[in-house]
Amino acid sequence: MASPSHPPPDHGSNSVETRSPELRKDPVTNRWVIFSPARAKRPSDFKSKSPENPNPKPSSCPFCIGREHECAPEIFRVPVDDPNWRIRVIENLYPALNRNLETQSNQSGTDRSIVGFGFHDVVIEAPVHSIQLSGIDPVGIGDVMIAYRKRIEQIAKHDSISYIQVFKNHGASAGASMSHSHSQIMALPVVPSTVSSRLDGTKDYFEESGKCCLCEAKAKHFVIDESSHFVSVAPYASTFPFEVWIVPKDHSSHFHHLDDVKAVDLGRLLKLMLQKIAKQLNDPPYNYMIHTSPLKVMESQLPYTHWFLQIVPQLSGVGGFEMGTGCYINPVFPEDVAKVLREVSLA
Repeated sequence: MASPSHPPPDHGSNSVETRSPELRKDPVTNRWVIFSPARAKRPSDFKSKSPENPNPKPSSCPFCIGREHECAPEIFRVPVDDPNWRIRVIENLYPALNRNLETQSNQSGTDRSIVGFGFHDVVIEAPVHSIQLSGIDPVGIGDVMIAYRKRIEQIAKHDSISYIQVFKNHGASAGASMSHSHSQIMALPVVPSTVSSRLDGTKDYFEESGKCCLCEAKAKHFVIDESSHFVSVAPYASTFPFEVWIVPKDHSSHFHHLDDVKAVDLGRLLKLMLQKIAKQLNDPPYNYMIHTSPLKVMESQLPYTHWFLQIVPQLSGVGGFEMGTGCYINPVFPEDVAKVLREVSLA
């Protein structure tokens, strides 16, 4: 996020050719990003080279209604016990972690190795194969958010779990192995290093300014749209082209504290952002991730921990420089992204 005392210059979208490269450090991700507009065309010209085409229903999709017996075990459905379900939460058939190892998790392992206990679930977002998340109404997307919340609350009862990641891969190049609209939940017995780094960054900003850097995310140059309870922004030091964050306006450390009214409000803004990205960027594959706080976050950390939802359209690959340094090159300034997406008309 931009420091309130150092707002960025108000660049026009046609000034790309004359813009100098710039390095920015984001206190949220704790990462340096190189903005190099000379490596790209105008922000309004970005398009996906591999759009996600509408997917016809395959003859053997186990996520479609009526094929429930072909899936891994069901955890719950919405509505409960209704054969005409709208959302199903199931175990992942090929889990990265084993939910049956909890009794052993404290009996073996070293500082560098522990038993691979955890949860890996799938949230089937619609019963019909042709429906994508952006095609569901805001209340329906809100119900998906509520399903996330319910599953997180269930998993959080396990003392061995430290962090829960909700994510969605849309499109094969974004990592989706199934074309039926779905998202995933992974619960880990450790706090990943990226999450720890995020906490360190937000702590440093808080100690320097006395403010939560995500509460400060509403600088006018970066805002795209807002709803009653959320604001969508192109982050000050965005790692990827056309990256968008949806941030709660009120300070909130954990996603699973989201109430039903705010869930629908989030669904409305998420739908709008996905539709704008699809229209502006030629329906690209994308990922979204919900960045929440560790379950066992200390009370002293609450003033500077603030959850948010990150959307990343898949427009460019990651090269050796990025992998070697952890420093990314972004060819488009976020204030230009915000301007372009603000002006997208869905009429």
